[in-house]
Formats: sequence, C-alpha cells, structure tokens
Amino acid sequence: MQLDKTLRDAIASGALLLALSGAALAEPAFAADGLQNDTVFVRIENQEVAYRPSGEFLRDGHPIDPPLTKIRPERAFFIMKRQVTRGEYSACVSAGACRVLDEAGEAALPLVGVSYDDAIAYAAYLSETTGEAYRLPTDEEWAIAAGSRFQDDGLGVTTNSDNPAERWLASYDAEAARARKVEAEPRPIGSFGENEIGLLDVSGNIWEWTSTCFTRHRLDETGVASTHESCGVRIAEGEHRAYLTSFVRNPSAGACSVGIPPANLGIRLVREETGFFARIGRIFGF
Repeated sequence: MQLDKTLRDAIASGALLLALSGAALAEPAFAADGLQNDTVFVRIENQEVAYRPSGEFLRDGHPIDPPLTKIRPERAFFIMKRQVTRGEYSACVSAGACRVLDEAGEAALPLVGVSYDDAIAYAAYLSETTGEAYRLPTDEEWAIAAGSRFQDDGLGVTTNSDNPAERWLASYDAEAARARKVEAEPRPIGSFGENEIGLLDVSGNIWEWTSTCFTRHRLDETGVASTHESCGVRIAEGEHRAYLTSFVRNPSAGACSVGIPPANLGIRLVREETGFFARIGRIFGF
C-alpha cells in the first residue's frame, strides 16, 4: 500500500507521467528473424466500434441477427501495425518451435498459410524469445482495432422468423456479394492502405486469426441467452467473419466452417503490457 501511494504521488508530480509518455512513444522493435526490425505497435484505448457478437444466435430454434452494440476496449492494448511476415515466422521454424509452411515465398511478404495452432505456436515462440508477452487478439479487440473496416455480418432480416425462406434469401444475397473473386496472391505490406487508427492492410486479402471460439447462443422468450462454446472452431477476421477449424491452413480447400472461405490466413499479434509500467497502468486504470 505504501508503494502504491508513492507511485500515485510520483504520477501527481508529473515525473513518472513523463516517463510513461516516453515509453509509449518509443515502441520496441523486434527482430526475431534478423530481417525485420521495424515492427510498430498501435495503442488502442478509447476507440469505439459498432459490433455484433460472433457465433450463431437462435430464438425458438430459428437463426436471428446478433444484437448490435457499441464496444470499447476494457483495457488499453497494443496491436501490430502490420501483419507478421514470412521471414519472421521462418525464425520460429528454424528454432524448431513452428511447423514448416506448405509453400515457399518471399521473406518480406505477409505470412499466409498458417492455422490457428501455428499462430499460437508463433506467439509463444516470440514471447519466449523477446521476453515480452504476445498473443492473438480476441474478436472484439480485432473489431475495435479494425474500426471502420470491421464488417457488420448482420443480415437485417426483421420479419417473421417463422418464415425461414426470408433469412435464407438474405444469406444467399450476402454470400453472393462476397463471392466476387478476391486476389489470393499475397501483396507487399501496405498494399491495402491504412485505417483511421494506423493499422495497415486490415480487411485486405489476408484474414487474421483471433483467439475467440465459435459460440452458439440460444435465446428464450424473455431474451435471456444460454451459450455453448466450441473451441475446435475459431474466428478469423477480414473482409468478413470466418469460422474455421483450428488446424486449417488453406481454407480454399473446403475447410471453411461457414460461408465463403477466406483467401489467406495470417497473423497480427497483440502485445501485453508487463512489468513495472503494466502495474502502474493497472493501479491508475490506463
């Protein structure tokens, strides 16, 4: 308690606040592969986005749109400005911590052809190698970071749910709109531009794994939900939400659980705040 009071006094004096500001501006780079040393993390704090929870929502056995809400991060977090590259992943392969990719490619290009399991292995390797704590974003965190590029997957069907044809037709129209040919070949970092908070290539032709499991929600007549989580299926985010089994590397081979498959599967990581500055943030709520 005395230490916490001392820290609060230091913040109030402005000295520690200056140190924290300097730490936020001086984002650490990592060079786990010796090729890339320019990785920048964007701090997500107060951003808000319109969001529908992921998974399937059922009322009286009929599928319905999830409720649309506004969400903000529960706690500030840092997310990679760009996606992990093939060269960075190669270092994990060389160290024996990650599986070899199925196809060769240029080291500087964004990584594609990885499963959820591969993504988890790479985050664990990077955490151990650098001493930082890296992980996949949750679906909510990804949506907040994507901002205006997050795609609402609601169908907007508000008529009688006892007529399944209406929802089926709306779903068909949505899938048909997504079925336009997406260029599958990975493109250089920055090819799809930057969103309003500084992230590159969000919702381009690479979908990004999240840590969120597929969940089925059943609503009773009062709107109270019961849920069942299936973590053998995870969510990948991009031009649209995709539900995929965790070991899938190539969704075009027919392994997409729902809807039009993603063109490519890649990784963008969140960095957790640890150590002294993380404790300061927890004490003061930032």
